[in-house]
Parts: sequence; C-alpha cells; structure tokens
Amino acid sequence: MPSGSCFCTAIKFTFTGEPLVKALCHCTDCRKLSGSTYTTNLLIPSSSFTLLSGTPKPVPKTSDAGNAITNFFCGECGSPLWGKGAFGDDLVLRAGVVDWEEGKENGMSEGARPSVELFVQRRVGWVDGVEGAKGVVGMGKGKGEVEGV
Repeated sequence: MPSGSCFCTAIKFTFTGEPLVKALCHCTDCRKLSGSTYTTNLLIPSSSFTLLSGTPKPVPKTSDAGNAITNFFCGECGSPLWGKGAFGDDLVLRAGVVDWEEGKENGMSEGARPSVELFVQRRVGWVDGVEGAKGVVGMGKGKGEVEGV
C-alpha cells in the first residue's frame, strides 16, 4: 500500500490501488505550486486515500481551467500535498510526496511515469515532452479526454 508524507513528516497518508492517471501539468497554477516548470501528479479516488496524521492547510482558488479547486499544504513545512476539484472528487496527489521504494520496479522512476501531459501549450521550450505520453491542450474537453478518467 503506497504511503507518503510532507517534508517535515507532520502530514502522513496512505492510499490503496493504482492511480487512475499519472500526469504532468504545465499550467501556471502548477508552476506556482511546485516552484518549478510543472508538477508530476497521481490522480487517485478520494475513497482510496487515508490521512494518517496531521491537518493539512486548505487553500481554495479558481484554477487556470476555471474549476473551483482546493490545494492542500503542510501548515508546518509548506509542502504541496494534493489538490481536489479539478477532477471532481478525485485527488491530484503530488508524486513527490509519495514514499517510493528505492530500487524497485514501482519506484519513482516508473511509479510516477506520466501517461498524459496537460497544458502542453504552456510547456517551457527547454523541457521535452514525455515519450509516449498523450499531450493535451489545457485540461481537454473533459474527463474523457484524459485517459483513464
């Protein structure tokens, strides 16, 4: 069962099953959330997620795509943890907070390998697309455009 935490480990969580989708997002909001050029995300059903410890800080906002979303952060260390609202009730879990098993097939190298890239029109020119990942302009026309959702 995958688990994870924020940087200071005040927030700990676990989830069951496989992610519905593994995606990079190049939108402006994700750049701000990551402090980098994109986020790497795992879309998981909220019913498969269990918060084990801590109280994440919610920050509501209207996303680039016009969705009412809430992003959750650790109130102690500031780690971005997950978002809710972009894909209904499903959680957009930041792949970097998952405690991947080092040296195993399900480690970060393959465990978070994206099958889709969102907002490809905003990808910075010096970052290549992920080989084999479907590129989507914006978030697409709806959930059906993002494979698996």
